[in-house]
Amino acid sequence: MVRKTNNVFKENLRGGEGTIELRHILAPEELMGHGTMYAHVIIPPHGSLGFHQHAENTEPYYVLKGKGIFVDNDGSRHEIVPGDVCVIEVGQSHAIENPFEEPLEFMALVINQRGKMTE
Repeated sequence: MVRKTNNVFKENLRGGEGTIELRHILAPEELMGHGTMYAHVIIPPHGSLGFHQHAENTEPYYVLKGKGIFVDNDGSRHEIVPGDVCVIEVGQSHAIENPFEEPLEFMALVINQRGKMTE
């Protein structure tokens, strides 16, 4: 089967700034309970994804294009560029910001904690 991504635009996602584009690669049911999201995420210039917690899942990011600021669980801030991997462990919080003039693009995969089903 070949199909297009399901593109969704979310304004002020998790309390962030601007409109984030989520290009969903798989629907939650296609992840067969192992996760809730597999998407190509695009944060526009001066946009952000607000600080939020992953109580029963993890979410690694793989940066594709642009650069941004990853805000880690402890509040530390790290500049990220293509090829970087950001790991959010179960129970941790994070945010991601794009204070730059080009879009920031990354892959995001939300994986459920073993034995946990989340929405």
